[in-house]
Amino acid sequence: MKVCFVGDIVGAPGKRAFSAIMPRFKADNGIDCLLVNAENATNGMGVSINILKDLAAAGADGFTLGNHSFSNRDFINQAAKVRNCARPANITPSWPGYDYFVFEKGNERLGVFNLLGQVFMSPSADSPYQKADEIIEKLKIQERCTSIFLDFHAETTSEKIVMGRYLDGRVSCVAGTHTHVQTADEKIFPGGTGFISDVGMTGAEDSVLGMKAETSITRLVTKMPARYEPASGPAIICGIVFNTDASGRCLEIRRFCEYE
Repeated sequence: MKVCFVGDIVGAPGKRAFSAIMPRFKADNGIDCLLVNAENATNGMGVSINILKDLAAAGADGFTLGNHSFSNRDFINQAAKVRNCARPANITPSWPGYDYFVFEKGNERLGVFNLLGQVFMSPSADSPYQKADEIIEKLKIQERCTSIFLDFHAETTSEKIVMGRYLDGRVSCVAGTHTHVQTADEKIFPGGTGFISDVGMTGAEDSVLGMKAETSITRLVTKMPARYEPASGPAIICGIVFNTDASGRCLEIRRFCEYE
């Protein structure tokens, strides 16, 4: 199965670029499954069911989220209606929505799940390693998945690499999100698990992580409060493409950037 995963969509520029570029990219590259991290799609924080529908119309087959899953409070009552959207599974049972979903094509079944890191992250999360063990067992035994993908939404590169190493040979790919800066460390571990520390973001290129630069300068230089808002202008789309064989082993992983 050939899978594409697009990094954190930030506000209107990210949504616009995704809708304009990814249908062609998906077709030209023979993508079987297009996954998207959409946790920042609503004005830079949170998501809504209507935005997910728009992204699906542009070719998205499934969605992952992160620590801002419910920053748009409307999604609290919408999450259970979107079966192909996985929010972090290791926070609290009171969070609505789903721990994982399964994408099926032919004889192949791809299990997709989302976990939150514990280092420098809020809200606080339970052990992502223990939760990964639980979900992988369900995906392999109950859901009969041939491949498994994890979006690990975490702050530090070390924690992401540890997760990749911990799951090597048990999942097809572990891709990091949250820091919005694409890393140049894509690889396949000895056990056959593809990995990258961060896939990057999909948002305004002239920005600080997709947000207006002036806001970040104010907050960091003067220590004064300022409200984050998505930047405007041409956007960049960052992501990865990886291939799996019938046993779920990653055969190839590459990163990409597409520009408006």
